[in-house]
Amino acid sequence: MTTPSSLRSFVEVAADSHFPIQNLPYGVFRPRGAEAPRVGVAIGELILDLAVLEREGLLHVPRSHGETLFDRPSLNAWMALGREAWVAVRRQLTHLLDRDEPTLRDDAALRREALVPRAECEMLLPVEIADFTDFYSSREHATNVGAMLRSPENPLMPNWLWVPIAYHGRASSVVVGGTDLPRPCGQLMADGAAAPTFAPSRAVDFELEVGYFIGPGNRLGEPIAVDRAAEHVFGLVLVNDWSARDIQKWEYVPLGPFLAKSFGTSISPWVVTLEALEPFRVSGPPQDPPPLAYLQSPGYDSYDIHLEVSLQTSTAGAAERICASNFRGLYWSLAQQIAHHTSNGCNLRTGDLLASGTISGSTPAALGCLLELTRGGKQPLKLADGSERRFLEDGDRVTMTGWCQADGYRVGFGEVTGRILPARPIRPAV
Repeated sequence: MTTPSSLRSFVEVAADSHFPIQNLPYGVFRPRGAEAPRVGVAIGELILDLAVLEREGLLHVPRSHGETLFDRPSLNAWMALGREAWVAVRRQLTHLLDRDEPTLRDDAALRREALVPRAECEMLLPVEIADFTDFYSSREHATNVGAMLRSPENPLMPNWLWVPIAYHGRASSVVVGGTDLPRPCGQLMADGAAAPTFAPSRAVDFELEVGYFIGPGNRLGEPIAVDRAAEHVFGLVLVNDWSARDIQKWEYVPLGPFLAKSFGTSISPWVVTLEALEPFRVSGPPQDPPPLAYLQSPGYDSYDIHLEVSLQTSTAGAAERICASNFRGLYWSLAQQIAHHTSNGCNLRTGDLLASGTISGSTPAALGCLLELTRGGKQPLKLADGSERRFLEDGDRVTMTGWCQADGYRVGFGEVTGRILPARPIRPAV
């Protein structure tokens, strides 16, 4: 269900707000002073409390069998119901928030209870995450990294243009935006050294990514066809898959990233649905050679999502934009990622998080991590306050944001932010 661009809510929404009535992203929040978290949708500067609407009988959810869905600390039960239920409730929420609909607009007591200022709420991790898979789907990113680590003449591995590459990440260390992370420690192997040392990473990096949550999964042994993949996607979030490049360099051969990435992955608190993104569907880049038959998708399977990264040092008064990229440039689409992930019979489950990998563009301003922006630390990034960065220093705060722009409104993701804290040493037993 696509909400008409002309529709407006009785809730005041600024023209540049990420959360107009055309969006209505889902999140889990806790009002100040409350104990129990619950599910809501963002509208302007407010959160519409779905647990209140559910209690008042204003939401009718297909396939729910009378189960309470929104007075919960996660979206999982809601996501598991599938697209029929998602579309039906979106239609009801859009109706209730319409400026011409009096049910909520004219009931002052209900409005005070159901519409809560976002500034007075704590945002929580929206989903109980079952598993985390991180793809490597930006050709520009893979080419840039391959040129640094392999050779400029042959940057891509032979399989990259044939198969969506990914690694299995650590779901337990996925955190909601606003969570600060200590600098990780690990084994570091200096060039020319005879043995590694164990020390705090000196090359902590961010990665600009977009992730998506699985709603209904598939049974073990039953692959998901590429043209059915969207039926399993509940919605998208911004992802910062923090990385320790020096730890990664030493450990990634032969099985890929491990401790270099498992120390933390940050996601934005609001999940933007495919229904909200539908008006912004576009074609992805041409694929040559043509994918194998099981990966051939029908066409308009990407989204025009503008993405930005800002960096604020501990001494700077304001954040500075250091990257602007776009989701539409990803070589491998979400549908192709899901089709490949399940092609061997692997079963995805409700709450699984799949991420795009670093999203880089073709220009220097569109590089989605410091590894690329600084050429592996060899060309420091010069900031407006006169300081430089090869990689992140303690106290640095990274903020990512993204939105789709339409005529008169935008559908946005809010932001995901996090700060790097000093390393915490291992405390031996006494």
